[in-house]
Amino acid sequence: MSAPITILKTAAAAFLAAYYFPVVHRWLTVLGFLRSANISHVEGEIIRIEDTVHCEDIHRYSDWLFTACEDSFPTRFSWFPPLVIFKDPVLASEARGSIHVIDTKDFKSKRLVLQNFEGSFSTHGIDIIADPEKNGAVYIFAVNHAPHPEYVLSVKNRTPLLEGTPKARSQIEVFHHALGSSTVKWIRSIRHPLVKTPNDIFAHTPTSIYVTNDHHYTEGYLRQVEAIIPAARWSNTVRVQIDDWSSSDPQAGINASIALAGLHNNNGLGHGPSHEDVAIGSAGSGILSLADITDTQQLKVKETIYLDSIIDNPSYFNDEYATEENDASGYVLGGLSKAGELAKSAQNETATEPVIVWLVQPVKEEGRATTKWNKKIIFEDDGSRIRSSSAAVLLGIDPALEGGKKRAWLVVTGFLSSSAIAIKVDL
Repeated sequence: MSAPITILKTAAAAFLAAYYFPVVHRWLTVLGFLRSANISHVEGEIIRIEDTVHCEDIHRYSDWLFTACEDSFPTRFSWFPPLVIFKDPVLASEARGSIHVIDTKDFKSKRLVLQNFEGSFSTHGIDIIADPEKNGAVYIFAVNHAPHPEYVLSVKNRTPLLEGTPKARSQIEVFHHALGSSTVKWIRSIRHPLVKTPNDIFAHTPTSIYVTNDHHYTEGYLRQVEAIIPAARWSNTVRVQIDDWSSSDPQAGINASIALAGLHNNNGLGHGPSHEDVAIGSAGSGILSLADITDTQQLKVKETIYLDSIIDNPSYFNDEYATEENDASGYVLGGLSKAGELAKSAQNETATEPVIVWLVQPVKEEGRATTKWNKKIIFEDDGSRIRSSSAAVLLGIDPALEGGKKRAWLVVTGFLSSSAIAIKVDL
């Protein structure tokens, strides 16, 4: 009997190895355990954009780039709920991050003055949308990871936090900005039980936005499980409808519902080539999901693209210098090339998380029903020039100015980086 049993065990082991090896190999690849930190564009001119400290997200609107920055090393490394950093809620309650506008002509950053805004502002994802009723003005939606007042009091008074009370009371801030001005006016806050761990925002209209919850659990063992296990698809995306602009109550004048569930660690949201296209970055899985907004305002995933690294906030590059033979349009994705090391470096001000930036372009093939995607790395760094990349945008350059070459300015932000950078890249 021993021989058949041995054969069965060997066959079972071989089957399990064949079944699980691709899954494990991809997991090791995405987290960077099978990759060395690389440096590209060593000879290229790197522009360090001043006053862009710890900027998570970035969006282009006309001739400007909008980003939200923490502006403070002590705050970011002692309070950042997305990385389960809850060390100093008192400091966080006094923090004031800001909205910055970067001129695409000279890459100078201007910190906008917040008008009518009170309280703390711990920044994360943002989105920009035109004000349809006022030419030359935009609405800005920004995640704010404010500490929960009860947690602040418990630390100040050195008393236990009531069981079940979250340490963060995250919400969405709504601002209005006249392009070219030096101020941004606060309109209202949005807080809802469904918006629990907000990461990024997609503004469909000024009154309808989508918000990703990147995790179901805010801390603890299960939080660690869902952060690294792709099968833990517990996060979701919420649609928020704003019915009252004037409400001083963050929970009044809004309605919210779950628009998409079943993705792993959905983090960044980005716009696509059309108004109804939504790009969703599942950070821990290295997956870019392309979705449509349905007639019922739900999100329906139509395509899934696998990248070989952690990714975050997607942006879409529309090649304004495209020709029939050479169109570089596609999705731009900043990420971490060795994300498996983030847990030990996230609270270290001098650490250097290596970064990677992808350009994902559709490949046109006659007679093909589905889209084929070309995924190429357009920038890498060992973390010495830019660390913890979370977003990137491309700004096309007229080929006539580059000797006929297809090139663009790449702007990369990092949520733990001392500055954003800009560098010319080939497309």
